Amino acid sequence: MKLRLGHRPEAALTLFEVGVVVAVVLILAAVLIPLSRSSRSDASRSNCVNNLKQIGLAYRIWEGDNGDIYPMGIALTNGGSLEMVATGNVTQTFQVMSNELSTPKILYCPRDTNGDYAATFEGLARSNVSYFVGVDVTNDASPMALISGDCNLLVRRRPVPSGLATIWTNDPVTWSAARHVRSGNLGLGDGSVQQATSANLQHYFESSGWATNRLAIP
Repeated sequence: MKLRLGHRPEAALTLFEVGVVVAVVLILAAVLIPLSRSSRSDASRSNCVNNLKQIGLAYRIWEGDNGDIYPMGIALTNGGSLEMVATGNVTQTFQVMSNELSTPKILYCPRDTNGDYAATFEGLARSNVSYFVGVDVTNDASPMALISGDCNLLVRRRPVPSGLATIWTNDPVTWSAARHVRSGNLGLGDGSVQQATSANLQHYFESSGWATNRLAIP
């Protein structure tokens, strides 16, 4: 006996069903893409915070081996960076602490698009550094002193240029839109790293313990 094959219509999506599928895909994309970007941003910020914590630890270790003074308070002839950092030079301070820092890669924020990682401390340049140096912070006596931090600062809405910057406590200081979306990270004299928004950044400058904050900007 021969089996008869029935003629069944082929299954196909209607225009309405196609529209529903497309709508679902677009909604998922709208939800997941920002989450992915946010996740990458959070990871970058976490890396930046870890960098500044390692830098803060390097200061403490170097201080302990050099009479409880940071490189910014010791003359070049004695192995410090006093004269150089006073001109706005940031690389000398980090080169002095090369043994404590172990790698120049921690001096560069992964969200900084204006430079690149350095291969060695000997070849360290401004473009390999993402963080400022607090020129007048020579020891850990001032726990709120700004010893390091992201350098994408704005004063009166103008970018703070490379070199020596003097920021008064009443100067309106904020972050630029670069790096961490109008927020950033600050390394304090007590060894902590604080995440600050543009809204409360000035508070940290006012609480630093200094009438003016002199920063060496890369």
